[in-house]
Amino acid sequence: MRRLPPGELVRLTDARGGSLGTWMFNPRSLIAARRLSRDPDARIDAAFLGRRLAAAAALRERFFDTPYFRLVHAEADGLPSLVIDRYADVLAVQANSAGIDRLLPELTDALAALAPRALVARNDADVRQHEGLEKEVRLVAGRLDEPAHVEEGGVTFRVDLLGGQKTGWFFDQRFNRDAVAALTHGARVLDCYTHTGAFALRCARAGAALVTAIDRSEPALALAAATARANGLDVDFVREEAFTALERLGAARESFDVVVCDPPAFVKAKKDFSAGVRGYSKLARLATPLVARGGFLFIASCSHHVGTEEFSRQVAWGISRAGREGRILRSSGAGPDHPVHPLLPESAYLKALLLQLD
Repeated sequence: MRRLPPGELVRLTDARGGSLGTWMFNPRSLIAARRLSRDPDARIDAAFLGRRLAAAAALRERFFDTPYFRLVHAEADGLPSLVIDRYADVLAVQANSAGIDRLLPELTDALAALAPRALVARNDADVRQHEGLEKEVRLVAGRLDEPAHVEEGGVTFRVDLLGGQKTGWFFDQRFNRDAVAALTHGARVLDCYTHTGAFALRCARAGAALVTAIDRSEPALALAAATARANGLDVDFVREEAFTALERLGAARESFDVVVCDPPAFVKAKKDFSAGVRGYSKLARLATPLVARGGFLFIASCSHHVGTEEFSRQVAWGISRAGREGRILRSSGAGPDHPVHPLLPESAYLKALLLQLD
C-alpha cells in the first residue's frame, strides 16, 4: 500500500470482504483514506464532481438569495477535504488533501458549469504539509481584473483572494453578525480582532453611534478602511494587539454597549490545548469590564480542538473573575452553508456566545 502515490483512488473492503466504497488514499497522512462514494465502482470524474457540486449549490440556494456563500464544506457535502467559497462569479478553492489535489483538473471542468469569471486556488492551509503537498495561492482560470466582493447586510465588502486569510472571507459568522448588528442602533461598539471589518462595518451600517475596530494586521485594516470609505461608513480602526488594547481600554475605564471578540484559533493543535484554552477565559475577563451595564458581549472560538462545553466554561469563568454576572442569549455556530457530517462532530469548529451582562 505504501507504494501507492498519495491521493490514489482505491477500493476498500472490510475484514469479511464487504465493500466499503471508493476512497482517496494517502500513505503519508494521519488520515490514510477519505471516502468519496459508497459505490466501489464509482467513476470519479468531472461528471461525478459536477453532481456533488450541483447538490451542494441547490442546498445553499434554499437559504441564500444572493450568490455569496460557502459552496462546498468538505465531508458534509460528500467531497472530503475540499472547501469552495463563492463570491458571485468568482470561486475560491482550497484542496486540503492529496486526493482532492489530484482531482483539481476534473474539478475545474466541473466548476465551469457555474461560469466563473475567475477560479482561485487558496491552497495555503498548514494541513497540506501533512499531506505531502506544497502550499500555493494562484489564479487557476479566468481573470481578476476586478476584485471579488461580498454583499452582506447592506455593505459591499471587497475581498482579497490572493492575499487575505484562508479563502478570503469568513462566511461562517454571517448569522452571528446579523444577531450582533441588530443590537447596535445608537450603540457604542468595540470590535476586537476585526480583520477586514466584517462585524464593525455591519454594526456601523445598522446605525451604531460609534464603532472602534482593533486588529494587529496592517493590510487587513487597510482593506477594512477602504471598504468603510466605499460604503460611506465611519469606523475608527486601530492597529494594536487585542489583549493589549483591552487592557489599555480597561485601565482608561472605557465603556461600550456592545463588545465583539472574534479571535483566531487559540488552540491550533492538541498539544496547545492547556495553554490555549485559557486564552478564552482571559479574553472574557478583559472584555467584560468594557461592557456597559445591560450591554452585550459576543465572543467566539474557531478552535476545533475546543468543544462547546469547554469554551462556555472558560467564558463563564472569565466573566465571573471580572466580577460580573449575566445571561446567555444565543449559543451558536456556523451557518447552514457550513454543514456538519453526523459522524464528524469535531467539524463543528465554530462556537459563539452572545451574552447580556449586568
